[in-house]
Order: sequence, then structure tokens, then C-alpha cells
Amino acid sequence: MKRLYFGIVLFVGLHCAILFPGLLAPYGPAEQNREYTFAPPTRVHWFDAGGRFHLRPFVYAIVPTGDEGYSESTSARYPVRFFVSVAVPNSGQRKLRFFGVDAPGRIFILGSDAYGRDLFSRVLYGGRISVAAALLATFLALLIGTLLGAAAGLRGGLTDSAIMRLSELGMALSWFYLLLAVRAFLPLRIAPLETFFLLAGVIGVTGWARPARLIRGLALSAKERGFVMSARGFGASEFYIFRRHILPQLKPLIFTQAVILIPQFIMAEVTLSFLGLGASEPVASWGNLLADLQQYRILVAYWWMVAPVFAVVLVSSTYFFMANIFERRVQSVAI
Repeated sequence: MKRLYFGIVLFVGLHCAILFPGLLAPYGPAEQNREYTFAPPTRVHWFDAGGRFHLRPFVYAIVPTGDEGYSESTSARYPVRFFVSVAVPNSGQRKLRFFGVDAPGRIFILGSDAYGRDLFSRVLYGGRISVAAALLATFLALLIGTLLGAAAGLRGGLTDSAIMRLSELGMALSWFYLLLAVRAFLPLRIAPLETFFLLAGVIGVTGWARPARLIRGLALSAKERGFVMSARGFGASEFYIFRRHILPQLKPLIFTQAVILIPQFIMAEVTLSFLGLGASEPVASWGNLLADLQQYRILVAYWWMVAPVFAVVLVSSTYFFMANIFERRVQSVAI
């Protein structure tokens, strides 16, 4: 039970931070600080240069050294403040942030990129695109897979053969090349909102085959049970049988497939955006954040730029952790 509570808290906490990054991120995703390009992660201090302890953590001013490096200036100390109201650049509005420092101080928890943008903030905002696109794609894939799989299992005959041959074709093709093929027929430059729905649609449409085959097998088994045959004998329609008797038995399978598909679809979005076929600048996603690593110089010299990789691994691990807990609970109930 403790593992279940821990998994739920971790799962909910990560997704709140990713899907609603405006509070936790200290800066906006496109907010630039050109004088702090490729600044390393900021060190948070409790002790000052004289060895005195401070109850409130603080950061020192970072000063460029002229050789693409940075050093701390102990002459300027900026306390880390929590739940601060900061001005949004070029808007005249103010926004509540979980933490921050007074200007001209800067706090880069995970360092900054080539434009001086806070990488921690961009990872949070980028996760909103990657995870939300994967969630929508999973919903679409499971909706198509459930409808086609149930139709194949319940109807049988030519319908079953046609749907299964189509699913076999989809599974035989590599999802990577299939995604590239579908994306190649679509416009290269489109608006950010259209890009989001395009990514979710492309990934979801190419991912329905495996869930459909699993659901078709369960539907084949369920339709031979006595209560289903009795309902059909009393004149119940196929839709009523599916909604009343088949769908409740599919729910555990659909949930398990969702937990498995979401990390895969996150990787699909990351791959497309990494190759320049998904979300593009200035919109942040984990894929285009990692695109900078295609340059060997950045990969070697600025190690903090790999932070989105750890975000992908952490979020994917929570899904697999929750799937493992759910599977054990289902097995215990069955026993």
C-alpha cells in the first residue's frame, strides 16, 4: 500500500509540474538573457564567503570570464524568494512564481542554453508539449483500437479479416519510418497549436494496431460467454452488448495499454521534434531541446544540456512503476 501511495504522489506531482509549469518555472520558456549564454547550473548557497550561515538560501551573481566560462562574484548576493510576483517581459503583467531571485540576479537550476534561456523552465514547459501530445495520441490510438478491435471480434468474418490484415501491416512496418512517411505528406511549417494536434494525430493514428489486436482477442472470448449469448438471444443490439457486457471487461486492458503506450508516444514526439519534424522554436518540447545535442561541441562542453533526457526517463519510469503496481493488484484480486 505504501508503494501505491508513493507512486500516486510521484505520478501526480510530476504531471502537475509538467502540465502546469507556469508556477514552478522561475522564467518564461522564451525569456532570453543573451549575456548568460550557456551558463552552468547556478549554485545555491547557505554559507557566504565568510563562512556565516544564512537561513534563507541565496545565489551569487554570475560573471562571464571572457573564455565562455563563468565565475561567481561574492560581492553581490541574491536571496532565493518563494511565491514571488514577477513582471512578464513585454506584457505589462505580473505572474506568480514558486521561487526566484531579485533582478539583476539570475538563478539557472539546470543552466542556460545558447540564447541564455533557463533550461529548467524550458524542460518544464517542453514537457507540457511532449506529455500532453502523448496523452492525446494515446486516447486517439486506444479509441481507434477499441472500436476496430471490438468490431473485429464481435462481427467476425470479412470485417475481422480486413481489420486484422490492416493491423498486421501497421505492426510489420517500423513505427519510426511510418511516422516519417505520414509526416512527410504534411506541411513543414505550421502554427504551434496546429503542430500540437498534428503530432498527436500522427502518433495516435500510427499506434492503434497492437491495442486493436489485444482487444479483438478479448472480445472474441467475451462474446462466447453465456450472459452475452443470452443477451443476444433476447434481441440485444451489438452496440448494447459491447457497451453493457464487453466494455467493462476491456477496462483493465485499456488502462494497461494506456500506461504502456504513453511513454512510447513521448519518445515518438521527442524523435520527431529532435529531427525537426515536430514542435519548432520558440515553442519548447523535449525533442527540440535535445536537438542542440546534434552539435558535438555542445554535447561535450555543456553537459547540462542533456537534462531533457533525464526528464523523459523519469516520467516514463513513473508510468512503468504505476503499471507494475496496477498489474500486481489485478493479480491479487484475481487470486
